[in-house]
Amino acid sequence: MKQSSTTARTRGRKLNKTAAAQHRTGGRQAASGENSNPRANAGSASGSSSTNSHSSRTNSHSSAGQNTANGVAREHSHSFKGQSHLEKFFLAQLKDIYYAEKKIIQSLPKMQEASTTEQLKDAFEDHLHQTERHVKRLEKVFQTLGQKAEGEKCEAIEGIAREVDNIIEETEEGTLTRDAALIIAAQKVEHYEIATYGGLVQLAITMQLHDAADLLDKTLVEEEDTDALLTEIAENEINLRAEHEGGQEGQEEEDENEEDEDKE
Repeated sequence: MKQSSTTARTRGRKLNKTAAAQHRTGGRQAASGENSNPRANAGSASGSSSTNSHSSRTNSHSSAGQNTANGVAREHSHSFKGQSHLEKFFLAQLKDIYYAEKKIIQSLPKMQEASTTEQLKDAFEDHLHQTERHVKRLEKVFQTLGQKAEGEKCEAIEGIAREVDNIIEETEEGTLTRDAALIIAAQKVEHYEIATYGGLVQLAITMQLHDAADLLDKTLVEEEDTDALLTEIAENEINLRAEHEGGQEGQEEEDENEEDEDKE
């Protein structure tokens, strides 16, 4: 039942993302000035002069459309001045998540090495490669805005990174309890990223930065998928096995203490 619920939630999110992407695409097509009026096509058959005139307009329109498609990034960079309060906040959050993604790249190898199960090791390795792509994608977002790609220290991710180090130090090597704890730490990272990317997507749409919105939305969907995968790994095996770790040793230690008390 849990797997079905997780799958349903993931599909629902993807459907919402698809609808949002279609809405944005439709908005860009409308803004590009494409003419779908059938009367214009009918008018093109009214005579040779009209045909030549229509052909000229068509060629002109095609050139304009091509220029618009090739210059989308330039248009958006010109429209983003980074001067309004919202633009400044948007840019600051981009720098925050850019720093965070680079910090995650540093933490994931340690998490992979400390993991017990091969399944979790593979998940962390895959997410490392994915995060490297996210960094490059963010650099494209900065480029569409005409801004330099740079990070600003993210205190949230620094705190989670310290928590990862503490987990590795405080849990026993080779235990499923360590894996369960590492998954929780990893999902804290995912939830921070989901919140940040989700907010950035909506702000980009509001400011009509459609290229930026599309790039950020791709990363958002991937972060949500990773979070769902970590939940599945934890629920299917690791948590249940971790529950029984140390139970027998703890009971033996408790019995020994009781025997010592009786002798006294």
